[in-house]
Amino acid sequence: MSSKEASARVKINKLLENSGWRFLDDSNGRANIQLEAGVSIHDVGDDYQNTRNGFIDYLLLDDKNFPLCVLEAKKEAIRPLSAKEQARDYAIGHNVRFVILSNGNSHYLWDTEFGNPEMITEFPSQESLIHRSGYKPHPETLYSEVVDESYLAPKKNLRNYQVDAIKAIQESAKQGKTRFLLEMATGTGKTTTAGAVCKLFLRTGNASRILFLVDRIELEQQAVDAFRDLFEGQYFVEKFKEGKWQGARIVVSTIQTLLAGNKYREYFSPSDFELVISDEAHRSIGGNSRAVFEYFLGYKLGLTATPKDYLKGVDQKDLATKNIKALESRNLRSTYVTFGCEDGNPTFRYDLKKGVADNVLIQPYVIDARTEVTTELLSEEGYAVEVDKEDGGTDEAIFGARHFERSFFNEDTNRVFAETIVKNGLLDPLTGEFGKTLVFCVSRNHASKITNLLNIIASEKFGDKYKSNFAVQVTSDVYESQSYTKDFTANRLLGKSTFASDTYPDYTTSKARVCVTVGMMTTGYDCPDLLNIALLRPVFSPSDFIQMKGRGTRKNTFIYQETGELKDKEKFLLLDFFGNCEYFEKDFDYDKKLDLPISKNGKQIERPEVDIVVDTTSLDGNVDANVNDAIHTETVIHVGKEGMRIDRDLYPHQQFEKVVQESETLQSVFKEQGVEGLEEYIKAEVFNKPSEYWNAEKIRRSYEKEFKLFRKISLTEMLMKALGLQKTFKTREERIAEEYEKFIDIEKPQVDLSVPEKAELLKDFFETYVSDTQFREIIDDGRYAELAIYPSFTADDIRLLNGSVDDVKSYSQEYLQKEMSEFAWK
Repeated sequence: MSSKEASARVKINKLLENSGWRFLDDSNGRANIQLEAGVSIHDVGDDYQNTRNGFIDYLLLDDKNFPLCVLEAKKEAIRPLSAKEQARDYAIGHNVRFVILSNGNSHYLWDTEFGNPEMITEFPSQESLIHRSGYKPHPETLYSEVVDESYLAPKKNLRNYQVDAIKAIQESAKQGKTRFLLEMATGTGKTTTAGAVCKLFLRTGNASRILFLVDRIELEQQAVDAFRDLFEGQYFVEKFKEGKWQGARIVVSTIQTLLAGNKYREYFSPSDFELVISDEAHRSIGGNSRAVFEYFLGYKLGLTATPKDYLKGVDQKDLATKNIKALESRNLRSTYVTFGCEDGNPTFRYDLKKGVADNVLIQPYVIDARTEVTTELLSEEGYAVEVDKEDGGTDEAIFGARHFERSFFNEDTNRVFAETIVKNGLLDPLTGEFGKTLVFCVSRNHASKITNLLNIIASEKFGDKYKSNFAVQVTSDVYESQSYTKDFTANRLLGKSTFASDTYPDYTTSKARVCVTVGMMTTGYDCPDLLNIALLRPVFSPSDFIQMKGRGTRKNTFIYQETGELKDKEKFLLLDFFGNCEYFEKDFDYDKKLDLPISKNGKQIERPEVDIVVDTTSLDGNVDANVNDAIHTETVIHVGKEGMRIDRDLYPHQQFEKVVQESETLQSVFKEQGVEGLEEYIKAEVFNKPSEYWNAEKIRRSYEKEFKLFRKISLTEMLMKALGLQKTFKTREERIAEEYEKFIDIEKPQVDLSVPEKAELLKDFFETYVSDTQFREIIDDGRYAELAIYPSFTADDIRLLNGSVDDVKSYSQEYLQKEMSEFAWK
């Protein structure tokens, strides 16, 4: 492709044509794109921003040839949002409501009457914009609606934090936002909260129909059932089926269904839903899925326990100067940016630690059980196996954890896995029967092996109690596997258990005790009476690990209805055969930036975020180790109320603020000794202690990430924020400007500030001196000849400033010794 073809202009033209816009009259209708007066499409060359008439904008017309939308174009090296105010003026001048901002690679649609620019992946069609012209929301009714615990239904009270989540959405709407993100730990009732949000929008007239998107078929019916139960006929809820959804107020669908054959375009107009809710939002904005999500107009709500932050660890300022396309791609992939939370802070967050503190969730009881084989697979050296070569000789193949049950297997290891699960699994607290269990395997073939082994071992241990009904394979290739997931939750999978029929006749629990799966029952699957989770596979993604262990965090009360006897679920077992807990507790780099998805066979896939063993061997077919195996180590990991490191380190500054605000000891030190005394106490008594694993640098990085700061903040500032003495952090520029004003008042510099040129020169000199170490050293040493590398300053400028240079030096040495490190660019 030539450089001309790769220009922003060519890309924008193509995007317009793909969305049905026309530069010239044709068989589909007359032209509906107008360029600046006096400019023809044929006049536009590659350097379109320097034509004889200046910068060229597009004006998109409606079906009556009236102006409908301004398209402001920028070069590929310039971020589209930089043209926002310029485009606003152009839109006002043409009396249009809509603006598109684009540099050919990234694009924003801005409804100037409603909200802020939103990232889009394709340009809206003429029909779509005309539809949106008739969309008139009433945000004032949205945020004035009174919401309390009984808002959803008199007999279905919302929990306090669920009410807080809805109020956070109302507050965001009051601020003019149209996109929201609820980041809530698994088991905290995201679907119930979403139901209350649906009622809020429907009841206030801000939505007449709502689309609820899920990313898996098994979650579709689960969501329909949940909403029908919540609303009890108040609002009609229906799963999307071609031609059978029109009467519904809430339509539930998988993204894949709508994508197939472009059904979302065939059956819906962009204005058919005023609110689109994306369950497991971090999954719904990647690849082609985003096209469905962005097609519809109006409000957008994301629900997730594990958002994807593709801006983590990225110096946006630096990347913007080097590769603007890569930065825009990261913005597009970031869950936070997609849902209008550019500062990296969701609309509302309720994490596992808070859920445990509020007695809503429970932490796992962890057993790290490694066999002799898996211990070697997890080692840096890997597991060595002799394999036969074609020439009759042998060679040594090295395998790591990733290869287990893929290119390497050992049947005895699987037997040990199954035996260990049955031996250690927690029991039903009422009947003493083996507790309901989820087992996560490497592949469907692996799941088949484990299911068979578990049934064999159960027959040996429990006799004819189960008759091969103890374990069930629940993978996508198994007939009716979708119904298995629902039946397991409803305690009817393969019938009702008769294990304790003598003492607990008609006790409601499934005959099947174990579901063996690969990925079907990870995201969004609710089974509160689950007691055991076994990881028979290495996990490399922190979000996957959180989802898997999150299946067991929900509380439950086991009840025998006949007598009213009950027992509470106090813990659940996480049985880990591949050192996953240790890895995410000790080795995982939580500050590592995420790699962008890569394309494979035309589809977007996620590159594994981390790896344990990188040594690989190319082999034809699988290798059977064919060795005896046994448990090598079995370690109990005690998880306290503070949770696992993965639950703490994703957002350490928030936990820090909570402790500062709620600790009686810290509050007492603050009252007696002020901020300075509290700072010294925390340095000595809080940081680097095993109870929280905190240190100033970790919390500082977390704050700087959330507030997008390009300077190093001090512990004093962090404490001021935690104590509520300041709402946010001043930017680097604001801090320097503040010090400059102090400098003027204290030093009374010798330069004549009534002369604008001199006043501006002194200000620039002050800002550069306090923030640039190299420049400061040149000035301090009097090496003015070296100022040639600073085009903004010359030796003549220094002479012009005269004694004011010494004034700046004096002030900096007296007042800014500590602050200058904060002012330096990161």
